Amino acid sequence: MRTWCRLALAALGLAREEIDAINVYPVADGDTGTNLYLTVESAAQSVEAVFDAHAAADPVAGPTLPEAFRAMSHGALIGARGNSGTILAQLLRGMNEPLTAGGSPDADALRRALRSAADSAYEAVAHPQEGTILTVASAAADAAQAADGGLAEVVRAAHAGARAALAATPGQLGPLRAAGVVDAGGLGLVAVLAALSDAVTGDPPSATSTAPGAGTSFLPGTVGDVAVTGDPATVPGAGTSSVPGAGTSFLPGTVGDVAVTGDPATVPGAGTSSVPGTAADVETCAVVGGPAFEVIYLLEASAAAVPALRERLDGLGDSLVVVGGDGLWNVHVHVDDVGAAIEAGIDAGRPYRIRVTHFGEQAGRTAERHERAVVALVRGDGMAQLCAQAGATVLALRPGEPPASGEIAAAIRRARAREVILLPNDTELRPAAGAAVEQARADGVRVALIPTRSAVQGIAALAVHEPSRRFDEDVVAMTSAAGATRYAEVAVAEHESWTMAGVCQAGDVLGLIDGDVAVIGADVADTAVHVLDRMLAAGGEMVTLVLGATAPPGLADRLESHVRDRHLAVDTVTYQGGQAACPLLIGVE
Repeated sequence: MRTWCRLALAALGLAREEIDAINVYPVADGDTGTNLYLTVESAAQSVEAVFDAHAAADPVAGPTLPEAFRAMSHGALIGARGNSGTILAQLLRGMNEPLTAGGSPDADALRRALRSAADSAYEAVAHPQEGTILTVASAAADAAQAADGGLAEVVRAAHAGARAALAATPGQLGPLRAAGVVDAGGLGLVAVLAALSDAVTGDPPSATSTAPGAGTSFLPGTVGDVAVTGDPATVPGAGTSSVPGAGTSFLPGTVGDVAVTGDPATVPGAGTSSVPGTAADVETCAVVGGPAFEVIYLLEASAAAVPALRERLDGLGDSLVVVGGDGLWNVHVHVDDVGAAIEAGIDAGRPYRIRVTHFGEQAGRTAERHERAVVALVRGDGMAQLCAQAGATVLALRPGEPPASGEIAAAIRRARAREVILLPNDTELRPAAGAAVEQARADGVRVALIPTRSAVQGIAALAVHEPSRRFDEDVVAMTSAAGATRYAEVAVAEHESWTMAGVCQAGDVLGLIDGDVAVIGADVADTAVHVLDRMLAAGGEMVTLVLGATAPPGLADRLESHVRDRHLAVDTVTYQGGQAACPLLIGVE
């Protein structure tokens, strides 16, 4: 269960931008991937909290499967965002009882769980529509029911059935067919089921898919390795219309490797692609004349009060989904009269965590703001002080605890700026940072995410930051500086492992260049010298050294002397970073 949550969160993090880009139904607001990520993030945090609580009480005995599953479904319920996120929360809740009723879940339990999940999700939606996440969930359950074999065979069949159903969605729903894309929510569910398959089978991702959450990255005319043809003879359930380029991969508002989530018109080249399938290109595919607001809230109410609430909200708008049980419900509806929707909740029980989104602002908001800030995610007190002195708002990361997207979004709000440039400074933090950007954007902040992979790239970007420039010019300059900085780190291996440089043993010193192990040594200083020589063999003008908390004495002096003696016309600058994870970070510009 814990592994499933982690893999699902990672898969949705990788696919979030792509899912957002093809979000055209029921409203082309470009946030389905973000909503699914935030929903699963809340579920994963609840599971981790249960494990932490048990570890504090008894380090040996962990939580039971029912405890972990209840935590996951409860976390998804209270953290559900948007239409698809709310439905996903109900899918997870629907799987709860069949999987936890007996001992260890087997193939039959998974079959019952997937069918229960699909049925409960259909019941939660006021007016179920085929060609959506509901169709994909039902197809997964059907495929699992028809599969022979054990648990591994059933979960693989469910994933395969979901992918096939996803490929058929353009033929079932007009807006998808017109835009040439598959259903965004269904694509997210395929990622979650791929993560479940990987967690259950223990196979490496390449054995069952191309990546955790396979099927989330697709080329024109395909979904994963499923051809989208619109031919019912090829894809069961597909319509008869041809869908050229269905599932075309396109990340809106990008400049090179920079995801710009503000107004695409402000960034050269951004938003100019004519590739079909983006939210910007298919706004006319959304429900014409639909309600202007999305209203979501948690509701404490008895089960007896819910039918009347459903009927009342159904008369106010559309896209009504009410999920939950045991006195706690998550309510989602699109309406014009926000007050009436909230009053309906008050009459039924106690609504709280009320969120209202105006679709017009979400789809077309511009941000002609003048205040600008840089938010940097950093490890180590020295790095935090350095970035703060450079004018950045700093989110100091705790060792071994990656930040949740909500923490990053809070740091963006804390910057109190109308324009924000976000530096994650770690490849693994980019999915959470991307989700935080979407949250900030919903609050009216114009945000650019520069995908810095290391703190040294963040330092290079900060060095050329100029608030007086236009926003897009500043973003491009900072991105160029970060991209021109090769990065490396010297770390100590925790266990035996295969690497690009051979087999390492626990305690070996590893030199990683651009994320790959390039050198295996026995001494930090010697390994760092080899790494520097390799990096400078390709040229360089400036070397940046960031010393960690465990850096040996004299390391900086030796490296500075080596560069001065062996590499002419190369300057060196050294900072005390204080990061605990590795003794040394290296940047070469």
